[in-house]
Amino acid sequence: MIRIKLSEVLGRKKMTRKKLSELTGVRPNTIGDLYNEKVRKIDIDILDRICTVLECDIEDILEYQSNNEVNQ
Repeated sequence: MIRIKLSEVLGRKKMTRKKLSELTGVRPNTIGDLYNEKVRKIDIDILDRICTVLECDIEDILEYQSNNEVNQ
């Protein structure tokens, strides 16, 4: 399972979803879906823009959890 940790990163950066949308040019609904972990696939360009604006690495936003970790 892949976790999307955008909410955690935005909290640390004290940035709103609206501001991230404005700075990246990504639709607010898309940012909201990422924030709430309601997406099944993510465009690489969107990840690139988010990482650029937030000055973070992709590992800060995405986390792989094995099925064993999820079930514990």
